[in-house]
Amino acid sequence: MKPGVYTASKKDGSKYYRSSLTYKGKHISLGSFLDEEKANQAYLEAHRILADERYDIESFHPDHTVLDFKKWVILINYRDNHLYIKTPIYMKKKYFLYYLTPELIYIFDVDDLFYYSTHSIIKRGGHLFVSDYGMQYNILARYGIKNFAVPGKDYYFVNGDTHDFRYENIQIINRFHGVTRKEYNGRYLYETKIHVNGDLLVGRYRDDITAAIAYNKAAEVLLKKG
Repeated sequence: MKPGVYTASKKDGSKYYRSSLTYKGKHISLGSFLDEEKANQAYLEAHRILADERYDIESFHPDHTVLDFKKWVILINYRDNHLYIKTPIYMKKKYFLYYLTPELIYIFDVDDLFYYSTHSIIKRGGHLFVSDYGMQYNILARYGIKNFAVPGKDYYFVNGDTHDFRYENIQIINRFHGVTRKEYNGRYLYETKIHVNGDLLVGRYRDDITAAIAYNKAAEVLLKKG
């Protein structure tokens, strides 16, 4: 058997090949392959990445590599930052980059490192989710942004970069259901509307908490009336 390769069996008894290496005392699994040659190529490629800093994330090309992109990012981060993370994260000084694809990169505060090192991000329908205890959660919920929130209306990205999820870059405008901040005569008021055969204006208030309370009171009245 070639270096870094060992065999394994599926439930139906068919054989496949796994590849792994040990680097600085850390045993790293590199994946499963249909033939011994591919598994060995993955082993050799991983060694080259870990030994040569000329290999970077931008040099990944699916036609010229055996390892998948996620593993490529993990290895380079481990080499450069001496921290093994099982998700495609590359550490910076006060933040980190999460590589969903080579072109799709998200920025997060270092405070979120523990969470995203144990939760993989999934993109579906333009939204980002993580799987937690068998459920999928929109990552915007971590910022107090509701599922019904509209970007640009209920919240916005301060620097205009919709891939930058650092806390300082996310500004929440409308925190509560049925409440919208609007400008009237040069000042902001919070407008409360509730849907009853169309949108019914409940009132306009100086702060969003009062506006939210008004929405709840209106809902109580409507529920009592059936």
